[in-house]
Amino acid sequence: MNFLEHVAKARVLAPAGIPVPRSVHCRTAEEAALAFEELGPCMVKAQVPTGKRGKAGGIKPANSAAEARSVAERILSMSIDGHAVGSVLLEEQARITREFYAAILTDFASRRPLVLFSTEGGMDIEEVAATRPDALRRHLVDIDKGFDEAAALAMLSGLDLGGTDGKVAEILAALYATSGKTDAELIEINPLAVLADGRVVALDCKLTLDDSAGFRQPELSLEAAEEPMTDLERQGAENGLKFIQLDGNVGVLANGAGLTMTTMDVIAHCGGRPANFLEIGGEAYTKSEAALKLVLSNPGVKSLVVNFCGAFARTDVMAEGVVTAWKRLNPSIPVFFSIHGTGEDEAVRLVREGLGQEPFDLMEDAVQAAVNAASGEAAR
Repeated sequence: MNFLEHVAKARVLAPAGIPVPRSVHCRTAEEAALAFEELGPCMVKAQVPTGKRGKAGGIKPANSAAEARSVAERILSMSIDGHAVGSVLLEEQARITREFYAAILTDFASRRPLVLFSTEGGMDIEEVAATRPDALRRHLVDIDKGFDEAAALAMLSGLDLGGTDGKVAEILAALYATSGKTDAELIEINPLAVLADGRVVALDCKLTLDDSAGFRQPELSLEAAEEPMTDLERQGAENGLKFIQLDGNVGVLANGAGLTMTTMDVIAHCGGRPANFLEIGGEAYTKSEAALKLVLSNPGVKSLVVNFCGAFARTDVMAEGVVTAWKRLNPSIPVFFSIHGTGEDEAVRLVREGLGQEPFDLMEDAVQAAVNAASGEAAR
């Protein structure tokens, strides 16, 4: 789940005690003009769940109510990185003297929380890491010990922060604490700005929460940003299917997110391009027809690979659903199966007798055949 800047600041940073500028969230140009009367000179900021808003023209200053109205009207008509701008945040202008970068995320290699801090705020952190590695500090957190202000001060040791070390350490510790409370996958402040009056303020915030932790964050989850969907993705959501449309030509139908992603990786490894992400599980016999319709409705699909691996879910149940749906839909594209696990013998028999197809012994062979067929080469 991704969150807009105004939600991240109001619902996560401010309650954690992290300073944020005065602001007003507006949905219309008229609201922006009224908000100016409250804030004075301000920045008008497009609210979309993506970066590079400034470069796209989505962040502009306003020094009068009339200017706030016209700037907001212009920004509200924009689309940035595929996201239509539905609202703007008017935020008091700040006299910035320095810009830092701060973030809490998960380091998957070590399976620990990672605290990042850089004296080079306002830039892409990847660029900082490549060009100024000395300006980037990394701290892997021992979750049994946690991360407090003392740990933050130790992490910042040796950096010239202009006397703001204590304030920055306090913010880093608060950022770490709230990341755990909110099940955040990423909380990024860029820039964390030092103002002319000495305050250290979060001028922007990117917030991403773990989808699977939504039940622990019911109120916050309701404020997650809507992601743009294609018509097929919307149909998938309406049918309770997680479907993501891609620009490849090899359709994918597999059980479980991990196996689906692995199948997509193998398609790429074999020189092909996956056309979708779509997983179905043990209830495939009830959703196979809807799933197949989604995959086959993508005009770019030239072949399909069906990859089932059963442990708790039975492959024969899944295969029965796909075979039944295939007969009803009667598609013309070639399909290639890989089936392993619980119920495998019965599943193979169902595919062999029902569709006249012989499943492959190895997943890689099934994928390569699908890639070859999509490119017009011989399948076997």
